[in-house]
Amino acid sequence: MESFALQSVSTTTSFSPHSPTSRTSLLHRSKPISHSLSFPVSPHLSRSISLFQSTPPISQSPLFSSRSSLFNPLFHPKLRRAFPMRTSASQSPDNQPLPPTPPPRQGAKPIPFLISIAIGLIVRFAVPKPAEVSAQAWQLLSIFLSTIAGLVLSPLPVGAWAFLGLTVTVVTKTLTFAAAFNAFTSEVIWLIVISFFFARGFVKTGLGDRIATYFVKWLGKSTLGLSYGLTISEALIAPAMPSTTARAGGVFLPIIKSLSLAADSKPNHPSSKKIGAYLVQSQFQCAGNSSALFLTAAAQNLLCLKLAEELGVKISSPWITWAKFASVPAIIGILVTPAILYKLFPPETKDTPEAPAMATRKLEAMGPVTKNEWIMVGTMLIAVSLWIAGEALKIPSVVAAMIGLSILLTLGVLNWDDCLSEKSAWDTLAWFAVLVGMAGQLTSLGLVGWMSNCVASLLKSLSLSWPAAFAILQASYFFVHYLFASQTGHVGALYSAFLAMHLAAKVPGVLAALALAYNTNLFGALTHYSSGQAAVYFGAGYVELPDVFKIGFVMALINGVIWIVVGSIWWKILGLY
Repeated sequence: MESFALQSVSTTTSFSPHSPTSRTSLLHRSKPISHSLSFPVSPHLSRSISLFQSTPPISQSPLFSSRSSLFNPLFHPKLRRAFPMRTSASQSPDNQPLPPTPPPRQGAKPIPFLISIAIGLIVRFAVPKPAEVSAQAWQLLSIFLSTIAGLVLSPLPVGAWAFLGLTVTVVTKTLTFAAAFNAFTSEVIWLIVISFFFARGFVKTGLGDRIATYFVKWLGKSTLGLSYGLTISEALIAPAMPSTTARAGGVFLPIIKSLSLAADSKPNHPSSKKIGAYLVQSQFQCAGNSSALFLTAAAQNLLCLKLAEELGVKISSPWITWAKFASVPAIIGILVTPAILYKLFPPETKDTPEAPAMATRKLEAMGPVTKNEWIMVGTMLIAVSLWIAGEALKIPSVVAAMIGLSILLTLGVLNWDDCLSEKSAWDTLAWFAVLVGMAGQLTSLGLVGWMSNCVASLLKSLSLSWPAAFAILQASYFFVHYLFASQTGHVGALYSAFLAMHLAAKVPGVLAALALAYNTNLFGALTHYSSGQAAVYFGAGYVELPDVFKIGFVMALINGVIWIVVGSIWWKILGLY
């Protein structure tokens, strides 16, 4: 999720992968950090979570503990040493005085700030301007590169840094005020904002949790079955819950943690490899294919098509077209990933006979489907139907989303305070619009076209066919994500440029646009900082950093083979090229 802004579905989240401090810690720490998420939940969901975490099992299987304190690390005998309790805020566990807490850093981090600024200044004043590029375009490029550098280095929170970049464009008269703020009226950006509110509705009503728990009940007799149950349930709710990070933190990670602890698989502990590490890795690696399967499954998908349209690549019936071309490779990826990881990263515990019983008890505690859940189901069916048939009915996707949100507000499933407190949505509106606006202006000023022509000339001198150029550009776009901690940030920075390079190399436009967009979802599992959901899953403490990088790289290659081999055959059958 997806992105800097797709950090959580709730403003009560206690960890942000892209905060000024957490970015550095994610890149340099050697062990997982603890991670806790707090989401607004319905009363029946609260009761069900409590049951999942404290109800004794119905049998005395050695796989599951019968102690009611199993899920409380402060009282569980085996975990007291891992989670020491302090008797005083000023004393350590051995009664030694604690050093004073240093004051929090105020303002920008100096070194990242200076580096980010220096990059723009060097481009503006030290690098000769090409004759084909206007002074305005070159100056905007320098500001844009400083903004992108700040996204990577995080001298300030991403929204604040983007606002600084926007201010510079206006102060230096690089852009007028109207041009600088033009993207704030983008339909795609508002569709992304509304998607956050839909995701909050899934968590608040408990609907997402109920769906996932049913799959645990049906498929959860083995660890592999648990993985398939969770993976398939995510794929089913993805088109109506357009945030991978929200799905990870609000639905699937709490279930995985409950199942793992019940199997005596604890975070930051050797026992994590019993089932917890495998379930986390499997869900994390499958999320990319789930997000690539549907246009509305992730915010960056919508942005990709918006940027493609600005370069003249118009995709008709976008929801259906996207799903049609993604269906076969994405579904194969979803089905084979748990089995591959079962061999590459096997769980120590293979059988989980108590999991279905736990899920049954949880569903009983949740009670029958509530009115709000039914409203959520009906609303999302309306929204998805309008997304599918929107072009025929001449209803834009953002209008369909507005209709859905209006229904949820009118019937009280969400209230306006829920929307106001969804800080990540408003943060997205701010920084995302800045990036999209700058990228659009660079295209209008001819800079992107100039860059694509340069690349086209280089590829022509190498005598590369368009399939060879396509493969090189796709691989470059994918692996450069090691430098990014945001999928949407990556899209805003590089999608337009890479698509222009594809077009200059004579790659079919729709093929290039969709392949880059699908790629954007798949590289979200490369590292522990590559996306919002990456930080959520890594922060749970079940996987070690070397395993994240190793599995991320191996699965990237496997997904690449699936999408290249299966995808190219499927796309040829459908006439995409």
